[in-house]
Amino acid sequence: MTFRPTRRGILFSGLAAGAFTLLPDLARAADDGALDLGPAEAFSFDDVKRMAEDLAAKPYTPSAVPDRDILEQIDYDLHNKVVYRPDRTLWRDDEAGPAIRFFHPGRYFKEPVAISVVEDGQAREIMFSESYFDMPDGHPAHRLTNSGFAGFRVMNADQKNDWMALLGGTYFRTSGPFNQFGLSARGIAIDPATAKPEEFPRFTHFWLERDGEGGLITYALMDGPSVTGAYRIASLQDDGIRQEIEAAVILRDGVERLGLAPLTSMFWYAENNREVAKDWRPEIHDSDGLEIWTGAGERIWRPLNNPPRVMVNTFVDRDPKGFGLMQRDRNFENYQDDGVFYEKRASLWVEPLDGWGEGAVQLMEIPTDDEIHDNIGAFWVPAGATSTGDRFDLRYRLHWVADTPYRDENAARVVATRTGLGGVPGQPRPEGVTKFTIDFEGSALDGLDRSSGVEAVIDTSRGAIDNVSTYPVVGTKRWRAMFDVTAQEEEPVDLRLFLRHEDRALSETWVYQLFPAQRKPS
Repeated sequence: MTFRPTRRGILFSGLAAGAFTLLPDLARAADDGALDLGPAEAFSFDDVKRMAEDLAAKPYTPSAVPDRDILEQIDYDLHNKVVYRPDRTLWRDDEAGPAIRFFHPGRYFKEPVAISVVEDGQAREIMFSESYFDMPDGHPAHRLTNSGFAGFRVMNADQKNDWMALLGGTYFRTSGPFNQFGLSARGIAIDPATAKPEEFPRFTHFWLERDGEGGLITYALMDGPSVTGAYRIASLQDDGIRQEIEAAVILRDGVERLGLAPLTSMFWYAENNREVAKDWRPEIHDSDGLEIWTGAGERIWRPLNNPPRVMVNTFVDRDPKGFGLMQRDRNFENYQDDGVFYEKRASLWVEPLDGWGEGAVQLMEIPTDDEIHDNIGAFWVPAGATSTGDRFDLRYRLHWVADTPYRDENAARVVATRTGLGGVPGQPRPEGVTKFTIDFEGSALDGLDRSSGVEAVIDTSRGAIDNVSTYPVVGTKRWRAMFDVTAQEEEPVDLRLFLRHEDRALSETWVYQLFPAQRKPS
């Protein structure tokens, strides 16, 4: 896999290893001379938590970066020319665990991370060596005098491609059920979309342990100016990829917006905002909507948008059952990209394993004019102000899947959101009128027809709703809700809609944010 640089700087910091004693079991990881392992010392997740607690009690100290000028020369293209040697793969011939390879540092990943291997409660650091990598003669990396790893990746069974990678800040991602990388998860989000610059803490040390079932347990120590943390990430590849995460997050200082279990994705344009399309492909996005299953049981679908300015939408809740950035559209014809295959991008669902109390799922959308920028974020924000010393212990499960792992078969789902100019075709289009068509599918609509009395229940924060119609789409199993929104001012219009039959809701709740200024007729 390759990583594309984004508008955000991604940094690392290093952590020096302590004194160790040697164990024969751990020595087997390097018994063929492939890797140089340091001596061993006792290790547990409680040790990582204590490290995070100790760090939180001290002022933050940025890590020194050896050979910074040389690393700056290793740009995106040169970084891709540094190739990890297959014969240096950790556990490459062992059926008991996944094969792991390591990333070299470069311009976008300057600060090295310490990486250790764990067996039988003992840890040994994997010592960095240039001999693990192949690179062209004259490559700037040959001049490095004191380097280290930038991160690691977990290989598929054939060891030709990877299914998981951790590289940069607290980012990690997997190839999902279709073996295609897309959106990312993060350990933490500190002050995204606030008046002050977003802070990017870093995983400074990884410990890698096999789970005995072909999966990997990754322990990670996090450090940053406002926060420290300890993470245990148990990852297993099957039909999709599941990760059980336990985290202890400690604040060095209060933050304005604390994003827990954050997800990061890309949305440029789709059926709902074709007015910003500048490319030949019909749609370009890693995810097309935010899905929420609230603590009260409501199902919400919020199509993603590319707004004219940074926007944060808040969905207040208590003990949510789950949320995720999803890719519902799986039709190649709607993307026409046979190079990066957007229809194969994973959906990523967050399932809390403990009650998270009061707070909100927040959706962050940043304007973009290209597909190289990750401009979408979704995360859980606990209620109340934060202060120095606050601690957050949480457990959750990440599902990297094709679709939500918990479908509600009693509620029809949104399968398309389209917008266009309002009014009547062939006549002058009225100013400030946007037409919406929302398509639904699901067994809850079976047996109903135009005479059944199905209605679209629509609410708007401002403006007027008219020309409402709800009907089955001929030749399909879909139902369509169509309506016009009239709003003249530039401020956004918040919309909410669901299908109802008599006194029963037939669908999930569709919510949307319209920017009338983007919809003006030419």
